[in-house]
Amino acid sequence: MPNTPNLPASSTPSRDWLAVLFALGLPTLVTLVYFVWSEGFDAGLRQGIYGIAKVVQFGFPIFWVWVVQRHRPRLWPISLSGVALGIGFGVVILVAALGLYHGWLKSADFFVAGIGPMQDKIADMGLDAAWKFAALGVFYSLFHSLLEEYYWRWFVFDQLKRLVPLWPAIVISALGFMAHHILVIGTFFGYDSPLTWLLSAAVATGGLFWAWLYDRSGSLIGPWLGHLFVDAAIFVIGYDVASGLFVG
Repeated sequence: MPNTPNLPASSTPSRDWLAVLFALGLPTLVTLVYFVWSEGFDAGLRQGIYGIAKVVQFGFPIFWVWVVQRHRPRLWPISLSGVALGIGFGVVILVAALGLYHGWLKSADFFVAGIGPMQDKIADMGLDAAWKFAALGVFYSLFHSLLEEYYWRWFVFDQLKRLVPLWPAIVISALGFMAHHILVIGTFFGYDSPLTWLLSAAVATGGLFWAWLYDRSGSLIGPWLGHLFVDAAIFVIGYDVASGLFVG
């Protein structure tokens, strides 16, 4: 089980529910602002909006636990428990995703329909060179995946687990994790496309597994490594989609 402190006597369920609901909805709001509403803005302004939004998102859990709940934050015990399961899950998803993409999706009409919107978004983000896209992929795979595990498993799931039984906490946190991905996927493929909902369900499945693994192992390392491989698969596919845009 995760090595997390008990809630202090001053903690109240109603207040903690407000924090959980805020944390569940914040990434969706961040995605709306950065990925949808700011489309067409100057690239520098968009990066500024993104940076501020991410500081708020990833700073909130530490603020809540340290300042409001008055705990000394402990992100995870130093443990390799769950690493094999995490890596195994991630590698299976990576191989399956690349196999499905090259063997089927790449030429499927419903996927091809999303290539134009994906390329437009990539160009709008200023990713006009292979090294820029690769650098973003490395950042997301190595670092952003860890931040998401800290946010969704260490904070959202762990807070939920103190308020509801284990499996409802796993499911609610996984659905929250899925929500902002729906906006991203729907922007490319449309909200009426079955692919949007299939891929979103796959995201929720990942959220279910990583929350379960975190609870089982007491460590974020296994979920993070699995998440790393999944994000790597996404960026490998994205690189293939974007390759025609690169000028250097």
